[in-house]
Amino acid sequence: MALLITGSIATDHLMSFPGKFSDSLVVDQLDKLSVSFLVEDLEVRRGGCAANICFGLGNLGLSPVLVGAVGEDFVDYRAWLERHGVDCDSVHVSETRHTARFVCTNDAAMAQIASFYAGAMSEAREIELKPITDRVGDPTYVLIGPNDPEGMLRHTDECRQRGYAFVADPSQQLAFGDGELIRPLIDGAEILFSNEYEAALITQKTGWSREEVLSRVGTWVVTQGPDGVRIDREGEPSIKVPAVPEIAKVEPTGVGDAFRAGFLAALSWDLGLERAAQLGCLLAVYVVEQVGTQEYTLSRAAFLQRLETAYGAQARADIEPHVRTIRA
Repeated sequence: MALLITGSIATDHLMSFPGKFSDSLVVDQLDKLSVSFLVEDLEVRRGGCAANICFGLGNLGLSPVLVGAVGEDFVDYRAWLERHGVDCDSVHVSETRHTARFVCTNDAAMAQIASFYAGAMSEAREIELKPITDRVGDPTYVLIGPNDPEGMLRHTDECRQRGYAFVADPSQQLAFGDGELIRPLIDGAEILFSNEYEAALITQKTGWSREEVLSRVGTWVVTQGPDGVRIDREGEPSIKVPAVPEIAKVEPTGVGDAFRAGFLAALSWDLGLERAAQLGCLLAVYVVEQVGTQEYTLSRAAFLQRLETAYGAQARADIEPHVRTIRA
């Protein structure tokens, strides 16, 4: 059984502004907004939601299948991902467009202003899942992450038609998408991922109440930043898992992607929702402590000790047998 991770593959251009964006914004003048922020540094890193999730899964010893569209400039990035256990054989390579670019500035309060150039990502709509599953076997899950909207709809429709369990992770596409886009991306999902703000967008734009959303998805996983994670299922009490305390809060880009990697890894090991959220929170904290979404390394001993410190000896006992491929 395979994990197919569809979504964006991009290069991240990350900048840091030492002040607060809010100090430069005049609320009643936002319709005339024209501001420039002098940043202190620029980091160019590998990124894209699907690639970030695959990197996390590979670091935990799984072999995720990356599904997305890139440009011919993907050669070095491909080699990097393959060294970290990612199957890149189903990545579509555009003949005319560059790999997507994410340009993001963070301020001292960890607020973000970002832009995204789609580039080759617009060709994701040309990808069919069936030839991929013919190669790798029936999927445990197909995660449908932020991507070309037509590509997301195509993947979701194909999952329904072929009976593949799919994970809805519309994420950044919620900001511009309307109900006509969002409703079919969510309806019937085995798992729906969002943060708190995105959860509000989902109910606002779909016109569905929280209870209606829960009636249409198997499990709704809502990340809450420093407050951890809430997991909801229709007719059941919420599962709440606290976050792992960070050693240093450096840069938040990619934290949600790492959480998803840990969560899906635990589910693929049949560890249940609470352990999935705990492993997701643990992997996520490694990202917030670094600049870049794929710059962390895992030491098995330290990783397991940190897990035990945060969630107890039983959590460690349940997860430890599955992470033997992490280096000592």
